[in-house]
Amino acid sequence: MAYETLLVDKRGGIATVTLNRPDKLNAITPTLMQELLAALKDIETDGTSRCLMLTGAGRGFCSGADLTGRDVNQDSADRPDPGATLHQNYHPTIRKLASYRLPIVCAVNGPAAGAGMSLALTGDIVIAARSASFLQAFANIGLVPDAGSTYFLPRLAGTARALGMTMLGEKLPAETAAAWGLIWKCVDDEALLEEAGKVAAKFAAGPTVAYGEIRRLVRQSWSNNLDTQLEQEALSQSVAGRSDDFIEGVAAFLQKRPARFTGK
Repeated sequence: MAYETLLVDKRGGIATVTLNRPDKLNAITPTLMQELLAALKDIETDGTSRCLMLTGAGRGFCSGADLTGRDVNQDSADRPDPGATLHQNYHPTIRKLASYRLPIVCAVNGPAAGAGMSLALTGDIVIAARSASFLQAFANIGLVPDAGSTYFLPRLAGTARALGMTMLGEKLPAETAAAWGLIWKCVDDEALLEEAGKVAAKFAAGPTVAYGEIRRLVRQSWSNNLDTQLEQEALSQSVAGRSDDFIEGVAAFLQKRPARFTGK
């Protein structure tokens, strides 16, 4: 499938999706979000991909919404509704990433701002280059955080840091993001794709069914009480316990050999 705003490469069980508007720091357009959703659906069901890796082309991960071409002198009656744009173009993609069946690795190679930061935070493992940064700049232009920013950020970094980032609108270096627990780790720029690739390769060779249940359980735990979460764990264990990979994992353990998972 050909895309206007993405590069998609599938090999070795890893589907790498690269946001590909490098001249605009991969700023988000409705087309980009629609193509990303289409690519996610294709990857999830293609029968060969067992891990998604998301990154950006050029010197940035994603600078957020593309604001170029907007008429700032419009009368209030003629102004477009940003909320409607979110419902139509952003929310389906964010929901798909959050509920994805496959593990997600995000390699943040440069600025991740606004909704671009939200895209990065949907990853299960987020690795950032040392020169990368994270920014919630909405308040700087009179808007509120969107695309799930107010959901992901306080859960990962805490309320105080979430309010500081979203209200002050100041850039957060990748090293600080790692220290806060906002991302998994920060690495030297030249090591980013190698480090992210190692994680993606591990996922691509791992128990895909179990990974999907793990990411679902952890995300659900944010809103469940203990009894509900215990019940969800039991349900997920039933799903994983019926997988071929569970049988293989136990056999490999008993035979003292590496497991050969098939993702089924």
